[in-house]
Amino acid sequence: MKTHKRHHEHSILNHPDPNLKHTHHDDDGDEHHHNLKLIVGLYFIGLGLFIISLFFRGTTAEVVLNLIAIVLSGFHVIYEGIEDTITETRKQRKFRPNVHILMTLGAIGSMIIGDFNEATLLILIFAGSHFLEDYAEGRSRREITNLLSITPKTARRIKEDGSIELIDVKDIKVKDRLQVLIGDQVPTDGVIIKGNSDINESVITGESIPVFKKEEDNVYGSSINLSNELIIEVTKDASETVIAKIIELVSQTKKNISKTAKIIKRIEPIYVNIVLIFAPIFYLMGLYLFGWGHDVSFYKTCVLLIVTSPCALAATDIPATLSSISNLAKRGVLFKGGSYLSNISDMKAIAFDKTGTLTIGKPVVVDKFVVTTAATKDISLYEKLLVSMERQSNHPLALAILNHYQNVETMEIEVENIIGVGLKTTYDNNVYTITKPAYLKDITGSTKEKIDEFSKEGKTVIVFAKNNEAEIILALQDIAKDNVKEVITYFKENGVKPVMITGDSRLTATAIANQVGIEDIYANVMPDQKQAIVMELKEKYGVTTMLGDGINDAPALTAADIGIAMKDGTDIAIDVADGVLMKNDLSKFIYTHQISKKLRRIVLENIFFSMGVVLLLLISNIIGVMDMPIAVTFHEGSTILVILNGLRMLIPLKTNIK
Repeated sequence: MKTHKRHHEHSILNHPDPNLKHTHHDDDGDEHHHNLKLIVGLYFIGLGLFIISLFFRGTTAEVVLNLIAIVLSGFHVIYEGIEDTITETRKQRKFRPNVHILMTLGAIGSMIIGDFNEATLLILIFAGSHFLEDYAEGRSRREITNLLSITPKTARRIKEDGSIELIDVKDIKVKDRLQVLIGDQVPTDGVIIKGNSDINESVITGESIPVFKKEEDNVYGSSINLSNELIIEVTKDASETVIAKIIELVSQTKKNISKTAKIIKRIEPIYVNIVLIFAPIFYLMGLYLFGWGHDVSFYKTCVLLIVTSPCALAATDIPATLSSISNLAKRGVLFKGGSYLSNISDMKAIAFDKTGTLTIGKPVVVDKFVVTTAATKDISLYEKLLVSMERQSNHPLALAILNHYQNVETMEIEVENIIGVGLKTTYDNNVYTITKPAYLKDITGSTKEKIDEFSKEGKTVIVFAKNNEAEIILALQDIAKDNVKEVITYFKENGVKPVMITGDSRLTATAIANQVGIEDIYANVMPDQKQAIVMELKEKYGVTTMLGDGINDAPALTAADIGIAMKDGTDIAIDVADGVLMKNDLSKFIYTHQISKKLRRIVLENIFFSMGVVLLLLISNIIGVMDMPIAVTFHEGSTILVILNGLRMLIPLKTNIK
């Protein structure tokens, strides 16, 4: 019903400074709160006066009581209608009436013909539904706000002498060391430098299960320390923390509405102008064409102004969209605005970055081949040597190998790191090396066949050799996430074309694509090429989504109709994206697509229902079976039903996606 900004709203979404988001009790907030209480109080006083007036029918007291009731109960909606009309008219430099004007004129018309009770009843029902709409729309906004309401206000900073000082969160600086006690919130983003603990990150990721964190692990501001005391070192300025970026994301939902909502907002004043022009024509038609007489024609014209008011139409989209965004936020999917979420239902192509999006983002040992000539008793020694050598390496593949051999004992040996070649050690008069196959000579037979097989599958091959003869062959690969194949299958079944765009080699890209079921692959591409490919996909298929996590994905995320970043992605990827998957879980995008589809259905239901009610009331008014109280009740009731239908989007979908 309301297209203007509500002056009594106050939440962290309106706060100009994310660092002060915990301040909910300032003077401005109290003023808003008290104003709302005053308006509601006056409304009920007016309602009481209306009831009293019923005992003074046909007297001057009835008129006076109704006039006072109209002023007390309806001044805020009447004032908003007039104020918005004047403001928008000045701004647009042409007459831009607010929908409240129609209701106000209807009430004035009723008083002109002496129906003060009906005029008061009109204002009471109109203002009452106005409050219900405020509550309904506020509910969907509060659902989002509540996700961010638990935010730390102070931090325990460790001074150079080891003493602790309590400081305001906004005074934290990068490199500060902070103490986080059991049960405390982590004040800001940082890295653990002492201790380990279970951390509740639900405010960040939406995941209720605590995550175990140890030294050198990252922690996020507003998460909760559950088990042990921690010492962390601050890694980000307050404005750059994950929680600050979430707040920025959520705050933008107010500024970015769907295409449907934009169209409705654009046609509302045009529609009201048409009604205002048609109203006197309708009166003259009643007077001269239908022969209703002056009183009946004027009365029906007043009813016309009421039933044609597009209140329900104005509420068809925004409450439902806000509720959808709230629903997704609870499940770790954040959007900057309703237009992006709405566009997902029209999606025809979805482009995925590979590393960190489709894959886990780090190599793991996926295959192992032991040369058959090696004796069983030697394998145990070889594995000990292999692990002991990798322990002294800083190569990215070393951690993957150590994770694969977690239960193998280690030995104290001297290891030489030969740059560009690998690791080398001497043990029991034998030389052992860990290297690439290219640095070993005379690899033949089944060993060469296995190395070639692994290489063709896009895997990185590492050889453990004794005296230049291969003994153990390891194949490593950045593997696909567990649920990626399910995600790709879902979008294929729903008519969305999946595409992989990656800077990796075609061999590596093809290996992953085959695992997850993607046929279209763009490999060896540079960041600017990714952007060009996304533009091509938009031209070929239509609405296109891009999912990525790196700096190199930023141009493509910007070019796509909807850009979705992974939470563990780079800051720039998150900044330019239209939404963020806070759990790095692609299955959440299935849920997002389902929500978007349902949102589209509900908005269409609301539009057809709201316009159908207007048409029904209009016809009923013309044929003479509609009086003002019934018209107001049905009209405002339809608005409330439309809003309640939109609030259904707060209810979790029945799906196997958690």
